Amino acid sequence: MTVTHDRPLTAEITDILVAHCGLDPDAAARTPAASLEELGMDSLALLELSAVVADRWRVTIPEQSGQLSIAGVADLVARRADPPGHTENEIVIDAPLAFVWDVTNDVARWPDLFTEYAVVEILERTGDTVRFRLTMHPDENGTAWSWVSERTADPATREVRAHRVETGPFAYMKIYWRYDEVPGGTRMSWVQDFAMKPDAPVDNAGMTARINTNSKVQLAVIKERVERRAREAGEPAATTSTPTASAAPTPRRSADEPTGGQE
Repeated sequence: MTVTHDRPLTAEITDILVAHCGLDPDAAARTPAASLEELGMDSLALLELSAVVADRWRVTIPEQSGQLSIAGVADLVARRADPPGHTENEIVIDAPLAFVWDVTNDVARWPDLFTEYAVVEILERTGDTVRFRLTMHPDENGTAWSWVSERTADPATREVRAHRVETGPFAYMKIYWRYDEVPGGTRMSWVQDFAMKPDAPVDNAGMTARINTNSKVQLAVIKERVERRAREAGEPAATTSTPTASAAPTPRRSADEPTGGQE
C-alpha cells in the first residue's frame, strides 16, 4: 500500500496517538524529538498504535517503537508502505565484451546510442570518473528533462557505478552496470536503486514500473545499434543465430511526470 502525501505523515501519526492512545498534543508539540515512551505512551498505547497503523497502511510497528519519536514512526511507516525502488534488467549483445564496453561507456556519444537522450554535456573528467549533464528529447508537451550525473567505470572489473548529482524528483538514484562474457556475446546488466521525494508526482512503485518498461526499450535499441557497429567494424560475432530484439516506441509521458532515464 502506498502512503499518500496530501498531509504530513507526522501529523497523521500524531492524530492517531491523540485519538487512540491518550497522547497530550501540547506535550508532543513542546518536545517534538521526544520518544513515545518519554511522551507517556505505555505498552497498551503502543499496541493500539500498532493496530491502527497496521489497519491503515498494512505496516507492522516493531515492539521497540516506544523508543522512536513521532517523526521516527512516520519515517518507518513511509519506508515500509512505499519501499525504495529497485530494478534489474539485462540483455545479451552479440559482440565482444571489450567492444561493447567501449561503445556503451562513450558517454559523449550516448545520443547516438539511446533514443531518449538528445544532448550530453561533459562537465568534468577525473580518471575513470565523468560528470555530465543529460538532456532528454522534449516530450509531447515540450518539456525537456535534464539532470547531472556522475559515473565511474572500472575497466578491470567491467563494472560501472553512477549516481544522480541533481536528483530532481528523486530522493536519490544509484545505478550499477555490469558486463560479462556469456554464450552469445556480452551480457550487459543494469541495476537501479532509488527513492522518490514525498512531493514527486509518481511514487516508488510507479517509477519502478516505468524504469522497467523503459529499460527494456533502451536495451533493445542499444543491442541493435552496438551489433550493427560491431559488424561495420569487422568485429567477430559470437553467434550468427541470435535474433536482434526490436524496440517498442518509448512510452509517452506527460510534462508533470518525472522520467526515469537509465543514468
